[in-house]
Amino acid sequence: MGQPKASDINGKKRLGRLLRVAFSDPGALRVYLKYRPFTMVPLASYARNLSIAKRAASVPGCIVECGTWKGGMLAGIAEVLGPDRHYFGFDSFEGLPSAKEVDGETALTWQSNTTAVGYFDNCSASREEAERALLRSGARHVTFIKGWFENTLPGWTAPEPIALLRLDGDWYESTMTCLTHLIPQMAPGGLVLVDDYYTWDGCAKAIHDWLSRNQLPIRIRQANNDVCYFVVPQETIARLPGSTEATNLRENDHVHT
Repeated sequence: MGQPKASDINGKKRLGRLLRVAFSDPGALRVYLKYRPFTMVPLASYARNLSIAKRAASVPGCIVECGTWKGGMLAGIAEVLGPDRHYFGFDSFEGLPSAKEVDGETALTWQSNTTAVGYFDNCSASREEAERALLRSGARHVTFIKGWFENTLPGWTAPEPIALLRLDGDWYESTMTCLTHLIPQMAPGGLVLVDDYYTWDGCAKAIHDWLSRNQLPIRIRQANNDVCYFVVPQETIARLPGSTEATNLRENDHVHT
């Protein structure tokens, strides 16, 4: 007998992952298959994102994703958190900005290899594709904001506190921009999902630099060394510049003095 082909081995691995998710979380598998054409997130990671997102079910507020691509992950989150929330998707819909030295050698190499299987045209997608994905979810209130984060986020105010924020901006500057402008708008107990923490150096550096810069003792959590997330407590929001909580505290201090 000859040696098994690599394609056969990979096929068996994919089938094994499929079966594991099917037995452990059949609902997640159903959602994944529904949005598979609209996401590049692998099945196991997709299921873990949904599992973590469910923890925001008791937190009132809107859902924001930065780095929406074709909308498959945001649509999946809408499936588990319900159609009545407001879902916001930020994306350039022109692909990723240029990686920089802070993002690491791996990121620079990936972006320069334009013929690689996982290049996905520098993660480009159309707004129409994302709209089709969210239409499948049944979400009633969906807004997409097109443009680079540095241009769209500084002047944007959420209509209500953010219950769940999913960051998929890949690079250091993109991630830092999201953290700076959106964490102050989080609901107490809100969740932040970070897609690229274990993938790109720049993303991980941005998370740690932002926490250090604001002197926040937030614990970073993870699921199976795959999906990074953290919870934003009320006292953290109150300490951040630009937050509603911080404004209220200053106003109260002024009244009492």
